[in-house]
Amino acid sequence: MDDEETRREFGSSVNMTAKQLDDWLGTDESKAAGQHEGRESIGHKSGRRIVEVLRKKKDDLTGDDLAHMRKVVGYVHRHLAQRPSGDVEDTRWRHSLMNWGHDPLR
Repeated sequence: MDDEETRREFGSSVNMTAKQLDDWLGTDESKAAGQHEGRESIGHKSGRRIVEVLRKKKDDLTGDDLAHMRKVVGYVHRHLAQRPSGDVEDTRWRHSLMNWGHDPLR
């Protein structure tokens, strides 16, 4: 993916605003979701980084930011393909996706 495609895919994959994501990351549900490395889940840590990226201007994005954006796009696409059956509103699957900036109920 080139940089422009990365920004476009990131914009369609991350459907939460910086404020919505930042507020979500402060919840117990957010902190409990995902695969943990020590005290914080990988997705929760990624969510904090996504908030930083969302608050940047396009011209201020670094190579590391773009690499993380590509990682987010890949994760969201893979995780959406694993959607469980039934109501997903209060599931760890949805909560994990939300840590990565994507609310599948939007």
